[in-house]
Amino acid sequence: MINKIIGLICLTATFNLFASDIKFDKTKAFIKIKKGESLPTSNFIKSSKHLFGQNYLVVTQDVLKLEADLKANSTIERIERNYYAEKEALPKMENTKSLDPELYFGAFNDPKVGQIWSFLDDSDNGISINKSYLSPLSTTKVEVIVAVVDTGVDYNHEDLKDVMWKNTAEIEGNNIDDDNNGYIDDIFGIDPLSGDTDPMASHAHGTHVAGTIAAKQNNNIGIAGIAGSAKIMAIRTVPDRSDETDADVVESFLYAGKNGARVLNCSFGKKHNEGGMIVNETIDFIGTEYGALVVAAAGNDHKKDIDKDLVYPASFQSNHLMVVASTTKRGKLSSFSNVGLKNVDVAAPGSGIFSTVPGNSYSSMSGTSMASPTTAGVVAEIMSNFPELNGESVKEILINSVTKVNKFDRYMVSGGRVDLFKALQYTLENYIEIIENQNQK
Repeated sequence: MINKIIGLICLTATFNLFASDIKFDKTKAFIKIKKGESLPTSNFIKSSKHLFGQNYLVVTQDVLKLEADLKANSTIERIERNYYAEKEALPKMENTKSLDPELYFGAFNDPKVGQIWSFLDDSDNGISINKSYLSPLSTTKVEVIVAVVDTGVDYNHEDLKDVMWKNTAEIEGNNIDDDNNGYIDDIFGIDPLSGDTDPMASHAHGTHVAGTIAAKQNNNIGIAGIAGSAKIMAIRTVPDRSDETDADVVESFLYAGKNGARVLNCSFGKKHNEGGMIVNETIDFIGTEYGALVVAAAGNDHKKDIDKDLVYPASFQSNHLMVVASTTKRGKLSSFSNVGLKNVDVAAPGSGIFSTVPGNSYSSMSGTSMASPTTAGVVAEIMSNFPELNGESVKEILINSVTKVNKFDRYMVSGGRVDLFKALQYTLENYIEIIENQNQK
């Protein structure tokens, strides 16, 4: 087991009455009660929702008055404000005319797949996607649901419509919560930003992420995704210029876990946290309860050390969180990528990644936002071949099977770049030991 050194200290019975200059939602708060206690009453609580364990989300008329009212209440372990991430520009579509001549990948008939350089073998600085499909394991693959927690997904895209997760327990368009999960007509996922269940893309970012993970393979259309048996659950959590709230992130993660997502891609983040632990605890909950793995981008602050200058969720401490830096076609660390010897786990291609964008189109983007879904696709493909493995085990597999890269041992836990072929072979060769370790935890 590879454990990160604990760098965050959770103080109990603390109330976030600081950092007032950081924008927060004055109508919501998280309350964590002590074990064996019940959520206290207050004239300032309009409604409440149990999240998991001892954690609740409450709606209030005034969060400052609520904090003051409950400050001395001995049944409460912690109150957290619902902070915004702050606005930040997302990666933009790049000029695809400058792409290198198309590469040849014999495993796929998709006409634009030759633009995805990350499909190259490890010797050419890729992650051996083509090689893996040309030499498949003799295992029966199963469907794996991957939640794209992002700006929404164009679920009508020609290369994505056949790989979208659909909630079959829901009858589309009847305006009834058929499966009693609290959401009406959540066919493709949800949109916490608008309070509805239509996660249609509002920005190209989420659609690009989805295509990298699971664009339909061998359909003679567009590109191919990394995971051949993945289904994309669309969750629109991130506004077009970022500024998502903790409540939206928590709701998204819980929805994904409860509805079967084994992998959650998190290509977003923020530079402040104010001591809050609710997102970290949510990651731990869905990891232990559902065996899920959250794959997160390290951030794009030009080699900032996120062990010292923390960003979130990447700097949270969790065995159920995998953090990814970005590499270039030349095999080097991308100039924009953050690093962290303790908080960054692996690297993956993230510069100039060609994928789907809304309107049946395709484009390149760059960022750790692209390295994260590259890794999420690898995670999903491993889980598809070995469905009995949980997210924590797959994280260890990827760390132990990387292609080592000179100097990367200064920047991340694994010291290397993820590789699908090596990860599958490593799992096959060490299967008994991996299962035994998983069962002992």
